[in-house]
Amino acid sequence: MAIERTLSIIKPDATRRNLTGKINAKFEDAGLRIVAQKRIRLTKEQAGKFYAVHAARPFYDELCTFMASEPVVVQVLEGEGAVQKNRQVMGATNPADAAEGTIRAEFAESVGENSVHGSDAPDTAKEEIAFFFSGLELVG
Repeated sequence: MAIERTLSIIKPDATRRNLTGKINAKFEDAGLRIVAQKRIRLTKEQAGKFYAVHAARPFYDELCTFMASEPVVVQVLEGEGAVQKNRQVMGATNPADAAEGTIRAEFAESVGENSVHGSDAPDTAKEEIAFFFSGLELVG
């Protein structure tokens, strides 16, 4: 498998509960390296731009409001098959369907407040990483 990079966001429900370290430990235990990381507070407009692909969906406004409600931690994870590995570590979007030991099974509060975001494909990962990070900030 190829070495890839993927975007990870630790969402407001998790930062509010001070779970950043526990979540990062799960990524690192799975063999993913954190090669860039910063804690930021998105505006609703920035969240809207990032999640523009979902603009026509009924949950879009609620998602943007939620993502701007508290700080988030945006980070780039690197490793073999990083996109898929990150998705496995996160677990299913619905925490009720997430496998035991995954981030969402352990920490998510609901389908909407599910603690983490991860890129869904290598091409998406490149776009999402570029949204938050310049090349100088990627220090793997």
